[in-house]
Amino acid sequence: MAIAAGITPLTTDGKVDSNTVVPLLFDRVFPDWFTGVAYAAIGIGALVPAAIMSIAAANLFTRNIYKEYIHPAATDAEEAAVSKLASLVVKVGAVLVILTLDPQFSIDLQLIGGVIILQTLPAVGIGLLTRWFHRGALIAGWVCGMAAGLWMLYRIPNPATGKQHFGGSAYPLSDLGLDTRLTVYVGVIALAINLLVAFFGTFALRAMKTPDGADATRTDDYFADEGDPKVKELDLAAST
Repeated sequence: MAIAAGITPLTTDGKVDSNTVVPLLFDRVFPDWFTGVAYAAIGIGALVPAAIMSIAAANLFTRNIYKEYIHPAATDAEEAAVSKLASLVVKVGAVLVILTLDPQFSIDLQLIGGVIILQTLPAVGIGLLTRWFHRGALIAGWVCGMAAGLWMLYRIPNPATGKQHFGGSAYPLSDLGLDTRLTVYVGVIALAINLLVAFFGTFALRAMKTPDGADATRTDDYFADEGDPKVKELDLAAST
């Protein structure tokens, strides 16, 4: 549609900024009042994921760092105040990153972050669900998956930007000795390595009779909210 409308994207420092195509299309095609609504929608759409991530980071800091190590006796009101402050700090920090660093950095960081967070799946997801894997094997799998993922990301160039490393997340299978031009998401390869190490490592550690550690989960943990006055029973009959 933009090509048909003859839209030419803006350039920044001699580089074409493809992100400006849609805003310029709105400005060319729609009336002024609707263009303003569309621009507002773009702005709100950009703020939503940032808001969610800042809230998540604030809760993570408050519950797992502040209350756990700094002030264990913090009240609910104190937790809320610290969480709001932490959320504000994250938002301000994000704005500073956008204003002071190359915007491409945020894209590269997201690509790297996706590969990194995927390596927690065996331990946090599959390990807790099945409880079959040995904890030592899960840790070894995570280390191998992280090392392999970061190594592959480091080796990927981006000819468009001139970057020699961390230029994307599509790893060419030809680098693994395969006669093909196909590429695969780095996170998938790293996760496969992670799972293989965890799987065979579990057999090896069990064969060596390596202790798996004591399960510290108590029966009460499964009924933590039972009888809590803050937790209300759902009236299923009324809701249906």
